[in-house]
Amino acid sequence: MEIERKFLLKEVPEDLDSYSYHLIEQAYLCTEPVVRVRRQDDEYYMTYKGSGMMSREEYNLPLTKEAYEHLLPKADGNVISKKRYLIPLSDDEINPECLSLLNGTPLTIELDEFAPPFAPLLLAEVEFPTEEAAEAFQMPDWFSEDVTQDVRYHNSYMSRQIIG
Repeated sequence: MEIERKFLLKEVPEDLDSYSYHLIEQAYLCTEPVVRVRRQDDEYYMTYKGSGMMSREEYNLPLTKEAYEHLLPKADGNVISKKRYLIPLSDDEINPECLSLLNGTPLTIELDEFAPPFAPLLLAEVEFPTEEAAEAFQMPDWFSEDVTQDVRYHNSYMSRQIIG
């Protein structure tokens, strides 16, 4: 089960380059239900995601590089490329109600910096162990808007948009 919230940003952390990151390329074979192929650094996956906005089923299956390269041209729409920064949240950055529901599970902001044609979009995602913790989470000051329920910020939706 994937439980995540998505946010737009007011500003980017000044020390962004100090965080670890992944280079991601992904494409969609189907968007209802979501079936995606992804290269993350030197690893390859096929992912199935069920329906839902904040919570949904998610299954990842490993692929070989050859299988990924075979499936990539079969995808519909835009291939999405992004750099994903991993920004850990310390306990003092998490509001007490949410912190009490985490039961020691650390939270990490996954800040996606999209490449063209979606640049300069920046989108932050935070994954949670429970829906209660997700609902209790209060966004940091440098976030601007919760777009979890806005389909326009789902990568599967973005993959189908006509650019140009």
